[in-house]
This record gives sequence, structure tokens and C-alpha cells, in this order.
Amino acid sequence: MEPMIDRIGGEPQVKLLVDRFYDLVETVPEARAILKMHLQGHGLAHVRPQQFDFLSGFFGGQRYYHERHGHMNLREIHAHLEIRRGDAEDWLAVMARAMAETGVAAPEQAEIMATFRRAALMLVNRD
Repeated sequence: MEPMIDRIGGEPQVKLLVDRFYDLVETVPEARAILKMHLQGHGLAHVRPQQFDFLSGFFGGQRYYHERHGHMNLREIHAHLEIRRGDAEDWLAVMARAMAETGVAAPEQAEIMATFRRAALMLVNRD
């Protein structure tokens, strides 16, 4: 089967998705907690390229994040954050909206969101 990155339109689509996701994070009320987490950490300046790097490899493309950081361990990447179930659900909702708004086809959206759901819930570390 073709890698997900190719099924959704390659690196240009991943960039579009990341940009739309973070545009939403910066503007919609349901992403307020996600935005606050980023502002408590390294801020937003680095997050778009890092998310692109991560998702490129996550979707089966070039593993830029791994090449730059030596791993793609989500728990390690997010270890400094307090993540609640509601935060994970908010992230998932905003990402689903970003995928829909950037034209990711429904079958791919469903497959990606199932994987994202497992990953997001694995990161929950607070009640």
C-alpha cells in the first residue's frame, strides 16, 4: 500500500495541514489549552517546522524529525507537559478540523484520526 504521505498529497499537503492546524490553535477557543501549553514551553516559533518534520515521518515520508533529534518518541517529546484527557480531545478535534479544511479525503482522515487518537490518549498524564 502507498504511504499515507503520498495518499494525502505529499509534503505540500503536510505543510498545508500543519499550517492550518496551528492557525486554528492560535485562533479558536477550543484550542486555548493547547496554545497555552505551547506558550509555556518554547513558544510557537519552532512548532510549525517541528510538527511538519514529525508528521512527514509519521505519515511514511522523509523522517526529518528523527534525523534532527535522533528519535520520534512522542512521550519523550511531550514529557514536560501536563496533558489531560480534555487536552487530547481538543487536539484531536482541531486536527480533524484542519484535515477537513485542507481537503484530506475522508478515508485517509479516518485512518489518520484513529492513529492520532491512540497516540493522543497515550500522552495523557494527568487526571
